[in-house]
Amino acid sequence: MGEQVPAERVTEAKPPRAAGGGKRKAGSKPETRLAMVRRARRINRELAEVYYYAHPELDFENPFQLLVATVLSAQTTDLRVNQTTPALFAAYPTPEEMAAADPERLEELIRPTGFFRNKARSLLGLSAALRDRFGGEVPDSLEDMVSLPGVGRKTAHVVLGNAFGRPGLTVDTHFGRLVRRWRLTEQTDPEKVEAEIAGIIPKSEWTMFSHRVVFHGRRVCHSRKPACGACPITHLCPSYGEGETDPEKAKKLLKYEMGGLPGQRLKPPADYPGQPAPPLGA
Repeated sequence: MGEQVPAERVTEAKPPRAAGGGKRKAGSKPETRLAMVRRARRINRELAEVYYYAHPELDFENPFQLLVATVLSAQTTDLRVNQTTPALFAAYPTPEEMAAADPERLEELIRPTGFFRNKARSLLGLSAALRDRFGGEVPDSLEDMVSLPGVGRKTAHVVLGNAFGRPGLTVDTHFGRLVRRWRLTEQTDPEKVEAEIAGIIPKSEWTMFSHRVVFHGRRVCHSRKPACGACPITHLCPSYGEGETDPEKAKKLLKYEMGGLPGQRLKPPADYPGQPAPPLGA
């Protein structure tokens, strides 16, 4: 896994810049679309410096594992999925084997992720579809991916972007919340959010922009208590001040490696600066 970089590098290497640069002063003109696009692309560039190690936070070794893990990640944390999938993949390493699984045993294996009955039906259905329609292989096109039971655009983009290198925007709750907080869109429907952001961020950056935004949302820009005082892009954020602005208090709100705690992956990439997550029951 390589030598770990101390977590202090993440929290201390890039102190927040002067706050509030993204806020529009009273009486000033509304931001033009060109200015907004430039600001959005600068957000992407600066988040790329902060989260140089951004990656999918689900453990996987092949497209099938990533597809299954992404389906399981609905309504739970990636950590809980990562703690659950080792036993699942040991029991059912291929679509053919998972399609033939005893439903009750499958449900028991994925129970820790919640909504296990619905998820088990999706896994059985998509595994059978992979076996019967795609020769046991995960397809590499959006149209084919979303034809699988339990697979929507968000799941498809996760798999296509990270297992096949096909750019896509993953609009989950974190992504939607942050692009609205940054006033890059007012849309709430995921497909409309995807369409608008696709017109702002270059296609080549879609997958990594998704990772960076989600990383920032999970670690700093939380839903209820954003850590504004510890945010590295306050100068680009029109919503600065919605959260805690005191730097010391904000620092206590940071999560995962930014807060000196383990991340979500049991097997993180070699350049991940934090500590691996513990296995289930540890």
